Amino acid sequence: MLRVHFTAEDLARIRFARRPQPLQELHAALTTAVTQRGGPLFAPWRSRILRSLPAASSPLADLVPAGRPPSFLDVIGDTMADGFEQIRTTSPDLVRGELERVYRAVPVPCWIRSLHAGDKTAWHTLRRAQQAAYETVLAPVWHGVQDLHRGEFARYALTVAEHGVAAALTSLAPGSRLQEGVWEWPGAAAPDHDVRLDGRGLVVLPTFHHPAGPLIQDTPGHSAVLTYPAGPGLPPAARDPAVAAEALAGVLGRTRLDALRLLAEPHTTTSLARALHTSNATASSHAAALRSAGMVTTTRTGRSVTHQRTALGTLVAGAWPP
Repeated sequence: MLRVHFTAEDLARIRFARRPQPLQELHAALTTAVTQRGGPLFAPWRSRILRSLPAASSPLADLVPAGRPPSFLDVIGDTMADGFEQIRTTSPDLVRGELERVYRAVPVPCWIRSLHAGDKTAWHTLRRAQQAAYETVLAPVWHGVQDLHRGEFARYALTVAEHGVAAALTSLAPGSRLQEGVWEWPGAAAPDHDVRLDGRGLVVLPTFHHPAGPLIQDTPGHSAVLTYPAGPGLPPAARDPAVAAEALAGVLGRTRLDALRLLAEPHTTTSLARALHTSNATASSHAAALRSAGMVTTTRTGRSVTHQRTALGTLVAGAWPP
């Protein structure tokens, strides 16, 4: 069982990661691929990923002997470059200590010895391996990961607004409970694991490549990061993007979905009708339906009305506002 201990200050410092974190998502995907988590539904994806990983990514396997990765790999960065820069600036003492921990009873590859010594070439080897793995595993589906993350962000935000933080947290882990400042997640870790935040706060981060969880990053002096499994249970690469688009069109109707996407930019009723190839009355009707759902705003200037998408409409349409 995982137990996360909150102070009052921690509860005020819970935040949901606004964007997916490429290095964290990459590590989750590679863990799933090599540990065979996820059962038979993951098998085709796993087989394809393991066959296609380039030789340049192989040093990553050396960093996780017996499934015990060094903690300095767990960073929060919006891009691969940001993430690697945080890894590269890790305290040398922490790097050496973590490498010694994971290699306590395992033969040490030569390049890991060089990394332990702070050799620049070894750091270059690590960066090249991470980038090669990212290009193969995540780059082809990164837009899908971003869309899924936006959906989780919206769901979490709405749950907080309607039911409070406790309900939002426990909704991430069915069967978990938050009481007396302790979030208990049964079956999440063995043996029992306690994380005491002590005012550092917590960052909540969904992953779409790791069906079991959570993954907890607990670095002294930093907010703890809890990565939880989200989404419909299959990696984005194992899904057909057209299916998601069809599902959304089935809910809104294809013309209304087209209108929502067009209204990323302001349109008058006439210009919207022209873009949709419909009458003004039909375009006005679609705008009114979207407005009643909170996805569109309408402003009037004299005899002209202008429609534009709201933040909620942007989330539904799958494009984060600039």
